[in-house]
Amino acid sequence: MTPSVADVMTRDLFTVSPETPLPEAIQLLAANRISGLPVVAADGTLRGVLSEADLMWQVTGAQLPAYIMLLDSVIYLENPARYNEEVHKALGQTVAEVMSHDKPVTTAPQVSLKEAAQLMHHKHVTRLPVLDDAGTLVGILTQGDIVRAMAESYQDASADVAG
Repeated sequence: MTPSVADVMTRDLFTVSPETPLPEAIQLLAANRISGLPVVAADGTLRGVLSEADLMWQVTGAQLPAYIMLLDSVIYLENPARYNEEVHKALGQTVAEVMSHDKPVTTAPQVSLKEAAQLMHHKHVTRLPVLDDAGTLVGILTQGDIVRAMAESYQDASADVAG
């Protein structure tokens, strides 16, 4: 039998709201040794995920965009809107100000573990929020969950051979 996302996902979730103060979210990540937090609105909808990568701007600050001066004009070599976003993240005080605003890649509980792992690989994500048919967050699937499932299957296989 092929395992599904529901068979291995983490169900007991730590979540934050967009209004959660950033220090509170950082403490939650550190205290529970997790690398990301689903961001859930008051109506229960998933708004995004706050990841450790989102927090790096708080430490590194924003890099000034490259530019050249030509005839008393500034010509940016990069998109200045990106710089504004980086500054906003570096100075953010709430989860909403720092989290990535890209729509998170999600999956459903009934999806096979193999399909979910392929999705994670192709989208270059380390976690997938799991939404039920109503769009409610019911779990999260991480790379660690997949590795633990692999370890269990190898352990079961060696027990069958030994037994």
